[in-house]
Amino acid sequence: MNQSVIKALQLMEYFKEHPELTLAELAELDKMPKPTAYRLISSLEASGFLVKTKNSSHDVKYRLGLKLLELGTYVAEYMDYRKIALPYMEQLNRELNEAVHLAILDGEEATYVEKVEGQNYIRLNSKVGGRLPLYAGSAPKLLLAFLDQARIDEILENRELRKFTENTVTDKKKLLKELEDIRKQGYSYSQAEYYADIAGFSFPIRNHRGDVIAALVVSAPIHKFTKENKIRIKEKMKEAASSISIELGYREEEITMPSKKDISYE
Repeated sequence: MNQSVIKALQLMEYFKEHPELTLAELAELDKMPKPTAYRLISSLEASGFLVKTKNSSHDVKYRLGLKLLELGTYVAEYMDYRKIALPYMEQLNRELNEAVHLAILDGEEATYVEKVEGQNYIRLNSKVGGRLPLYAGSAPKLLLAFLDQARIDEILENRELRKFTENTVTDKKKLLKELEDIRKQGYSYSQAEYYADIAGFSFPIRNHRGDVIAALVVSAPIHKFTKENKIRIKEKMKEAASSISIELGYREEEITMPSKKDISYE
């Protein structure tokens, strides 16, 4: 373990009881030499975790910076959307009797963070914490599609598109066209791109800023995705994803979905 990082984090703990502290006070609280405390405090200040208030050369104090609030907001949002999404996932599971997942973007992969299994569920490697490449499957491609184009290009630039099944898209131009279609239609559908004989729908979950922060996923054996059942699943998922997004602060009127005449299930 990096002892300097640990020491720096320990210094920030003291601000829970003391809104402002001087260098001398921090050094005394942690029983460390002032030069050592100064180096750690300077690094934390440069990173935005501490803010210095200087009333005079002899009156310099530090307080926690807004960087911690920013990170805390992301953590709270992460916990909130899982908590908010779960009841809707359970309702979808009851109505459709199929596996329902929640996936998020984690670096350059999609990660499952929640799931509800269907009674007729075929066992997949889709446990919470499971990771998938961003080019195979409905959820990964949906999360990739709603990134900035520059980020999409960066992710795909040096990525070899490995073939998991005969349906896995390994041509980057074709993949980019699919991502464009996903953005236009507002959802993603895939057939046996990562798991053989399994299909899936994914709809975006948006936060109060309109950012896509997760994908709501329903997976089932391909034979269950008849034309009639696809329409039913799509409508149920659209309603659930919309409701989750609204609870996260997204305005309903901003959610745009294609009309039925624009939707192809070929």
